[in-house]
Amino acid sequence: MPVPKHTSDIFELLSKGQFICSNSCKDSVRKLYIIVDENFDDLYDYFKSINLILERGDEYFMFTRLENKTDLERKLEAAFKWIDILDFFKTFDHSFGAGYRFTPSDILVKLSVDVDLKNKLEGLKKYATGKEKHAEILEKALDMLKKDHFIELENEITNSYKTLASFHYLERLILSINIPESVQNEIPE
Repeated sequence: MPVPKHTSDIFELLSKGQFICSNSCKDSVRKLYIIVDENFDDLYDYFKSINLILERGDEYFMFTRLENKTDLERKLEAAFKWIDILDFFKTFDHSFGAGYRFTPSDILVKLSVDVDLKNKLEGLKKYATGKEKHAEILEKALDMLKKDHFIELENEITNSYKTLASFHYLERLILSINIPESVQNEIPE
């Protein structure tokens, strides 16, 4: 089974829990996306032999593994965090998604006129320990999105960000949650 010469670069990124996105601002990541896309089956088999599952998303690639119960609990806590963060950004703009471009100042301006958005940002305080000001809480949320490669800083001068294709992963995470009508009334707000 032949694997491309950039397999170590692919492993280096994906093994850290990062994504390889088709719309990355980084040329090197976009090139890796093309390599993975063209060699998906060979790479899938190669990584599966070392207990890593190469997953194809909507314009992104990632690794998954079989999880034990403690890892599953940790992942559920992370999912709650991402639900809150996604809810905040979708409240800012319903079209917020892959390819969306924005600046933190755009969000801060809207905070001054949108009470719902302000309340959702206040709810993000629990993920921004020690941060009290809206700009600090927003910066922490953006840092979390950057760290996990859902957004990239596109322009340092204007401080503008681009939402990556990996953002579809968060959206699908939320959409995959199915709450039967029989228990909907039992869930506290």
